[in-house]
Amino acid sequence: MDTIAAKGMRFVDAQGRERIFHGLNYGKIKELDLDENFFEQCNTLGFNVLRLCINWEFIEPAQGRYDEEYLRRIDAILALAAQYHVHVFLDMHQDMYSAFGIGEGDGAPLWACVPDGAERGHAKKVWAEGYFFSKAVHNCFNHFWANDPVSGKGLQAHYAALWQMLARRYGDSPALLGFDVMNEPFPNQGGKIFRKMVGSLVSACLTSPKVHRLRLLKNLLQKQPLDQAALDVVDPWLLRKATGAADDELRKFDHLDYTLFLARMQKALREVTPNGLFMFEHSYYHNLGQPFHAQVPAGETKAVYSPHAYDFTVDTPAYAYASNERVHTIFAAARDYQQRAGVPVLVGEWGGGGPNEDYHFHIAFLLDLFDQWGWSNAYYAYTPGAFNDPIMQVLSRPYPTAVNGLIESLRVNTKEQTLTLRYTPAATDLPTEIYLPNGFLRVETADGTAPALTQEGHILKVKTTSAIIKVFYV
Repeated sequence: MDTIAAKGMRFVDAQGRERIFHGLNYGKIKELDLDENFFEQCNTLGFNVLRLCINWEFIEPAQGRYDEEYLRRIDAILALAAQYHVHVFLDMHQDMYSAFGIGEGDGAPLWACVPDGAERGHAKKVWAEGYFFSKAVHNCFNHFWANDPVSGKGLQAHYAALWQMLARRYGDSPALLGFDVMNEPFPNQGGKIFRKMVGSLVSACLTSPKVHRLRLLKNLLQKQPLDQAALDVVDPWLLRKATGAADDELRKFDHLDYTLFLARMQKALREVTPNGLFMFEHSYYHNLGQPFHAQVPAGETKAVYSPHAYDFTVDTPAYAYASNERVHTIFAAARDYQQRAGVPVLVGEWGGGGPNEDYHFHIAFLLDLFDQWGWSNAYYAYTPGAFNDPIMQVLSRPYPTAVNGLIESLRVNTKEQTLTLRYTPAATDLPTEIYLPNGFLRVETADGTAPALTQEGHILKVKTTSAIIKVFYV
């Protein structure tokens, strides 16, 4: 498989071609189990990357003892991925720090939890409410960011040793794309941040002339559910008004605790292997579109930013009313960070949804946005049977997997069924490779010359010196 590097804000392969990745999330379960049929479907649908969500508690249930059966499941997935040319990045997943033995949340094993006597209660309405209200969750994160000792060694030192073991095991795997060091890290002072944002939101709703209180009243009179009626008036201005109340705390976390953590993890990984991209995310609260300020570890030439964002309505019946404008504002903050940091982006989580098709317009909007910014992405998430869901027909659409040069713009017009690629061609005589779900009718070039075309499965290979390629697809 091709070795992938970071070059400015782009992914490039060993031949110098710009690469784009489009794929899925999978994992968060102990019984990891993907077979050849899964990867065959990935090839058919155009998914060339997998974010494999693994958990500390499954890998190291007892301090210093690694679960070999679980690791062999990861071995098998990486081996199959290499066989089918699907790149994999390992995501150390956590939700609310740990499952705490009650199964609500995931991440750290119990031996790495320091709740200071607080008990992790059960959620009453929303799965994530432990982030907002649980002292046990807050205390565990506070001790983690402080690198406080457990059995005579700092929590982050334990975590770094975990990553070093994985780097030794998978650093030379042909399928390895990179190491995603922590899913949606939750900042210290997380409860204080939540209270500040809620207070700012309530204040703006009650006092600001920009809030559409009449529209809210109208929605309620039309008997919309309260949550749907309220979300309808949370426009980008109101969203930023609420989240801005916590900017100072998040900036401090980014600059101090999180930047230090990233440097520690980068050092630990690079002591073991130079291979694999160093992938990092923003915090859980940055999913709301707040400015991100963490520093890329000094000397890291393979850094990749992996933001997440969802509209508030995700995973609810109200997702049919998801706001394109709202989620664009959230991702625009991630775009701003990318341009400041000068690194590639692979969106680690986005989308979501359910069995109906009402939200498909929102998914198509985000795919267009990712094309516009040249972003790679991994949709959340694959579960058994998901390849039969109608959403797969939206996700499976044309895109260039490898471009012999540097992309200037990419546009897929699903109504006209065309893909238009503008790029600066390289001097090399290499093909540009384009995934097509159902084949093509013809290919046009800006200079009118006939390109050399070959097709291997769902991949169209185009050789041309033209700076514009337009594919009319089926």
